[in-house]
Amino acid sequence: MIRSLRRSAVMIVLGAGLLAGPALAAPRSPPAATVGKIVGSPAFKAAVAKLDADHERTVGDIVTLTQIPAPPFKEAARAKAYMDMLKAHGLSDVAMDAEGNVMGVRAGTATKGKGPFVVLAAHLDTVFPEGTDVTVRREGTRLMAPGIGDDTRALATLLAYMRALDAAGIKTRSDILFVGNVGEEGPGDLRGVRYLFKTGAYAGRISAFFSMDGSDPSRLIDRGTGSKRYHVTFTGPGGHSYGAFGTVNPMTAMARSVVDLYALQPPADPKTTYSASVTGGGTSVNSIPHEVFMQFDLRSESAAELAKLDAALIGILDRAVADENAARDTSAGKVAYQAKVIGERPAGRTPADAAIVGLTEAAIAALGFTPQHEASSTDSNLPMSLGVPAVTIGAGGRGDRAHALDEWIDVEKAPTLQGMQVGLAALLAVAGVD
Repeated sequence: MIRSLRRSAVMIVLGAGLLAGPALAAPRSPPAATVGKIVGSPAFKAAVAKLDADHERTVGDIVTLTQIPAPPFKEAARAKAYMDMLKAHGLSDVAMDAEGNVMGVRAGTATKGKGPFVVLAAHLDTVFPEGTDVTVRREGTRLMAPGIGDDTRALATLLAYMRALDAAGIKTRSDILFVGNVGEEGPGDLRGVRYLFKTGAYAGRISAFFSMDGSDPSRLIDRGTGSKRYHVTFTGPGGHSYGAFGTVNPMTAMARSVVDLYALQPPADPKTTYSASVTGGGTSVNSIPHEVFMQFDLRSESAAELAKLDAALIGILDRAVADENAARDTSAGKVAYQAKVIGERPAGRTPADAAIVGLTEAAIAALGFTPQHEASSTDSNLPMSLGVPAVTIGAGGRGDRAHALDEWIDVEKAPTLQGMQVGLAALLAVAGVD
């Protein structure tokens, strides 16, 4: 399935390039010249004037959406509100798909709503569990609430772009698909973009993908850090800590697994990491446990290195259990383990010479920032792994403390407006402007 999608994606990029210009083929002029022409145009200046005039409206959208809870797998209320906003902004084909993503189309002059599509997406979900207080507090230009920067600010920025493009009368050659997707955070495991690319109505019809995540406008994520996460359960016969002393102990196998994992020396380039992160189990202080668990997180910028690390961990688990069964009494039963995959994000990268990278880098520089190429785990991982050109960018402005209860963003108008222009310029450069 992945192989056929990758092939179809490449065919779209190559074949449709004759129709849609910069969105699907390398631009004829250097990226800096292409972006410079866009940013210097009267139409772009008119769009920026609309962003300026709508600043407080955008801030209001941030507050409204932030205060609609969207914990993992429970994004429906925020998704419904966002879908209503997309409808109000005049997009066509506004819909919610079977996974819960909401989206709408701004048709291009060359493809007229039939695709291929340039996607600009922001994720609806937050990392915070149900019941978290998401009331927004304001101190001057600083807004504070869980999830306000990751990723609610970006959702509001997409709406601001729609209004700005319409107000300025800007028409793009390629179709733009605006998406509020589910399932980016933690246990969501990229389920929203997986559905978008593999199963939904737009599968095989996306030529370029922007994920807008976080605030920093200088960030350009063009490498996707892959990950694989396990919940490993170790079991054994258990028994009294004194009376059954000498019986095999699953906790010993678990401890051995952690020690042996941390003896590995992963490569520094491509960056590859591991972590033993969550543990639990046992019955009482005077009992040999019959069940314990450990959660492991494996990451790498390289799919090949991630696969090596994955195989190494499974080998470590096998040996730890075998060694414990060989070392102690198994007359009441043996130690065993079960490794359940609880998360898997593919690694990938968008080549440095891809049009979307050069044009986005040029947009960042044109607006007065220094491009910071980074690797991270975002919604862009999925299209990168399929060979679809993808980058992750910031929504503009400053913010910090993502994934913390005291998360904040700053919405001071001048720096926010400057930062918001980056994404707009990059989007127009990739989609092509008539």
